[in-house]
Amino acid sequence: MKYLVVVLLSLFCFNALAQLPGDFVYVHDIIPDLEVELRYNTSNNFLGKPVTGYQANKLILTTETAKALKLVHEALQQQNLCLKIYDGYRPQQAVNHFVKWAKDLNDTINKHIFYPHVKKSNLFKAGYIASKSGHSRGSTVDLTIIDGNTGKPLDMGSPYDFFGKESWVDYENITEEQKANRQLLQRIMIKYGFRNYPKEWWHFTLRGEPFPNTFFDFEIK
Repeated sequence: MKYLVVVLLSLFCFNALAQLPGDFVYVHDIIPDLEVELRYNTSNNFLGKPVTGYQANKLILTTETAKALKLVHEALQQQNLCLKIYDGYRPQQAVNHFVKWAKDLNDTINKHIFYPHVKKSNLFKAGYIASKSGHSRGSTVDLTIIDGNTGKPLDMGSPYDFFGKESWVDYENITEEQKANRQLLQRIMIKYGFRNYPKEWWHFTLRGEPFPNTFFDFEIK
């Protein structure tokens, strides 16, 4: 009986792992010491609640993206710095949740933190919410740099996921230290094959991503 239970558990674990498409990986298998805080698996995000499709704090990316990210992480460690990831692969169902939330104009629980100067009714027009996201293709990451000793994020001049010009990479009304931190992140990500979205200092996509036209919807678990 014990042998049967072990076999069944092994098959269950195998099937759970096999649910990932062939070119996707759990990034901790590639970068075991990577700091991950998937914000959409928590209430610390612009919705103020966990997002559909996020059932675990497990970072999933395409294999190519994970390997490139490892090079970034190792290069930063030489400066006693590390990466911290806020989001990676994002199921289409999560994007659909964003769209549904944006249409409910009365739900503004975290407006004062993430979009204090933007009317919720303008989120679609301003491009902050869309029906498709590059994250669902599996090769886009949202991240920052943290101090290797304290684990504290470097000051980038605006919070992660802040809706406003303050988050634009070239925003001028921040300190020289904040500008330098943003440029450090830009330089090292570009060096290892990523391109940035200029209106979000934290947002990078692997150049030559393997699934440029495919939006996946498997859950994170």
